[in-house]
Amino acid sequence: MLFIRLVNRAVQAVRRSCPPRAEGAPSSGRLWVYACDQWSWAGPEPPAAVYVFAHDRKAERPAAHLTHLKGILHVDGYAGFYRLTDAGNIILAACWAYTRRKSYEVAQSQDMPVSEDMPVAHEALRRIASLYAVEAQVHGQSAAHRLAMRHAFAKPIVDSLRPWLEMQPPQLPGRGNLGEAIGYALSHWDGLTRFLHECCIELDTNSVERAIRPVAFGRKNNLFDENDGGRERRAILCSLIATCMPNHVELYAFLRGMLQRMVDGLLPWNGSPAGLAAGTA
Repeated sequence: MLFIRLVNRAVQAVRRSCPPRAEGAPSSGRLWVYACDQWSWAGPEPPAAVYVFAHDRKAERPAAHLTHLKGILHVDGYAGFYRLTDAGNIILAACWAYTRRKSYEVAQSQDMPVSEDMPVAHEALRRIASLYAVEAQVHGQSAAHRLAMRHAFAKPIVDSLRPWLEMQPPQLPGRGNLGEAIGYALSHWDGLTRFLHECCIELDTNSVERAIRPVAFGRKNNLFDENDGGRERRAILCSLIATCMPNHVELYAFLRGMLQRMVDGLLPWNGSPAGLAAGTA
């Protein structure tokens, strides 16, 4: 029910590798994560996250997971997500954090001498930071207020940013971090600017990145997680835990109460003789 409920709302998506397999075991798989958080625009639904295990990162995986999704999918730079728009039911929003991250790496790099890239990277960071400053003011506000503020303050920044970006590529190495960031921004411009027209879209996919972080940190703890059935059940448990945290639900109390109710419901005196007989037939 949680997954069905989630895919009928605007979601963010990301994929990460599962823990490495033991030597001689089959190749590692992937945990795909889908998250939704409406609190940033005062939406009525509580935040939620869903993890789904798969053996690989093929584009067919999110297509199967999101078969019934009709709406907005906020994604990172993985090219496989862009095939989801073929049926016309899904609209993609792109992530500003990717453009910012590559610019930040250039601006903070200590391994290269100061070059023409540095001032460009700092200017890109300044412009993107001004967008985030606008978002900080509208976080948690109503949908109408968010759109009005974005059109008044964020749209002029965006309108001036594109021509500035288009002037930079001839001066930059195409395979450098900054060149990649600018190329990503220009090729995904429609997705990056979709937040100006949809109140539920954030600037980045940080909500789902936060959901996947505990899995990445615990990778070594699950080094010998070799059973696919166990991995699927682990994904279910991760979904429950990752949904508890943004809802400010104490994890231990929730899991203990849930398991206690499951056990109590299976005790012999809680089932009718007819039901128990049917279950053993």
